[in-house]
Amino acid sequence: RSSAKLVAPLGCLVSRQKHTLPDLPYDYAALEPHINAEIMQLHHSKHHATYVNNLNVVEEKYKEAVAKGDVTTQVSLQPALKFNGGGHINHSIFWTNLSPNGGGEPKGELMEAIKRDFGSFANFKEKLTAVSVGVQGSGWGWLGYNKEQGRLQIAACANQDPLQGTTGLIPLLGIDVWEHAYYLQYKNVRPDYLKAIWNVINWENVSSRYATSKK
Repeated sequence: RSSAKLVAPLGCLVSRQKHTLPDLPYDYAALEPHINAEIMQLHHSKHHATYVNNLNVVEEKYKEAVAKGDVTTQVSLQPALKFNGGGHINHSIFWTNLSPNGGGEPKGELMEAIKRDFGSFANFKEKLTAVSVGVQGSGWGWLGYNKEQGRLQIAACANQDPLQGTTGLIPLLGIDVWEHAYYLQYKNVRPDYLKAIWNVINWENVSSRYATSKK
């Protein structure tokens, strides 16, 4: 009888946890020497997992506030929803933007768009690197697609602000410049981390995101 009584509450708990930590499409050590295994393990299984867990908790509280018509609580939960929701969105993109078979330059339509909007791949790489280096504190450097203008744009977002939700740009390539993304290996020298990360950029994934964004 006691076990039967637990079924409903546990079922409710499971149903609330709708966001889950995505599996990486490669091993934690697969991006070495550019990003070491310890960083990847902590970044994915600790940092990203925390955003996912907190997002589920915040969404449940928000759901309860909506049910009660408690607008004050709904408003007070917005910062946590933005931070943890953005952290989940951003990292889910970030992992797919990286690959042990990455690096080099993109091909096809994405390369043509980069040349059109930035003059050359070298100019694009220099600009995105500069924007990412220049993020004050924690945040992200992004290559996004402006659907209204039909062109690529570079942008920076603070903390875990999601690109599309804060700028309207569709995210194609995100570079995490929070210290937890590089400090264990590169200490406080963010430019060295940014120089290294270009060796593992998954251009096939970025190109696929670009093709989808234009539809």
